[in-house]
Amino acid sequence: MKTGFLTKRSRQGTVKLATVTTALWLVMASGCAQIGSKCRDPETREQRNERMEWWREARFGMFIHWGISAIPAGEWQGEEIRGAGEWIMNSAKIPVSEYEPLADQFNPILFDADEWVQIAKDAGMKYIVITSKHHDGFCLWDSKVSEYDIADATPFERDILGELAESCRKHSIRLCFYHSIMDWHHPDAQAPHYPTYNTGGKKNPRFGRYVKNYLKPQIRELIVNYGPLGVLWFDGEWIPEWNEELGKDMYHFVRGLQPDIIINNRVGKGRKGMQGLTEEGYFAGDFGTPEQEIPATGLAGVDWESCMTMNNSWGYKKNDHNWKSKEKLLYNLVDTASKGGNYLLNVGPTAEGLIPKASIERLQAMGKWLKVNGESIYGTTASPIGKPAWGRCTAKPGKLYLHVFDWPVDGKLEVTGVKEKITKAYLLARKSQELAVAREGKDKVIVSLPSEAIDLIDTVVVLEI
Repeated sequence: MKTGFLTKRSRQGTVKLATVTTALWLVMASGCAQIGSKCRDPETREQRNERMEWWREARFGMFIHWGISAIPAGEWQGEEIRGAGEWIMNSAKIPVSEYEPLADQFNPILFDADEWVQIAKDAGMKYIVITSKHHDGFCLWDSKVSEYDIADATPFERDILGELAESCRKHSIRLCFYHSIMDWHHPDAQAPHYPTYNTGGKKNPRFGRYVKNYLKPQIRELIVNYGPLGVLWFDGEWIPEWNEELGKDMYHFVRGLQPDIIINNRVGKGRKGMQGLTEEGYFAGDFGTPEQEIPATGLAGVDWESCMTMNNSWGYKKNDHNWKSKEKLLYNLVDTASKGGNYLLNVGPTAEGLIPKASIERLQAMGKWLKVNGESIYGTTASPIGKPAWGRCTAKPGKLYLHVFDWPVDGKLEVTGVKEKITKAYLLARKSQELAVAREGKDKVIVSLPSEAIDLIDTVVVLEI
């Protein structure tokens, strides 16, 4: 296998990448996705709200980190490597020439797209974001500008993304792609400060060629061949070669290919939660991306999504058994929704193509709860009464959803901040059983609850106002 993949292997022979001209790629997709073009007039508030509507309604999605890093699964040359599994190439300082042959071993014969999508659907998730290419540069589709992909470099030779796209359409799940701007494998993007891929400040002088002849053509392939996509989720934007101008250009390039797509803030320089119009009318991404955290008070006035792992690693790491409990994961989902955000929860499949059993068990528990209480999560907005001591609150027009984590011993739930008239109160799981409500002062009500909670994790009380 050629290190650096300067040529693209095909059944008819080898086609040099240099012959793939920009003009040829521009013919491949309709629209005005030319380099640097601003394809649309600035959106109105109404147009933006329409574009973001499905994502705001969804509230809960599945993140999937998968690739050839699942083969070492956190170990290299008999030694356990610290850090996330998908970062092992960097963490263990593995040269390209030694890491690249892992592709020869990647044969996930147990992968079943329908099974993965069904797991997400049963968990109550509304969209899936999968790593089309992570930082190690390996691609999960048959790219026409690289042989370092699932079709050319592995014995598996199946189109992972194509199968997922078909299954997502069948199950009404939005398919979204994560894509790394940084690439530890491509010679034009590989930082000159090896053996540590992610440190130092030197720039690769050929990075512009990488963007033009590789990064953008691959983005075009993903959107044209597998779209329409829900989200394009960029990462790796912290490298010194990437800047705001390149981010602006990429944002317009992507939306020129699919105008209604949603793009995260890491298309720019990725400041957490950063969003808004600049003087040039450019959105610094459509939503913020707090990682492994839920902002204490949310991000007011900003669409945002907390991405989090179930254990410590994003990619599969066989010795990482530090699983969060189902109670903690449900709490995170509710806490995030109560602050107006989305919760993107990660799974790291094995090299064979299986989502770990521990992940499935937790997702099943979340799905069971959402089947009863989903109304209090999907399409809700942030709490208008802050963070009550007994739990959290989400809202819809005319309704407050009180998520009671700590059931009051005396059966009296004190709710402060409600000035509106309460017309009805009931348990979401028992809508026919009305609850008595008494007002104390202008902004406080007391809800009389049953002696025991229906759900020991989170029982939802609905106040119609």
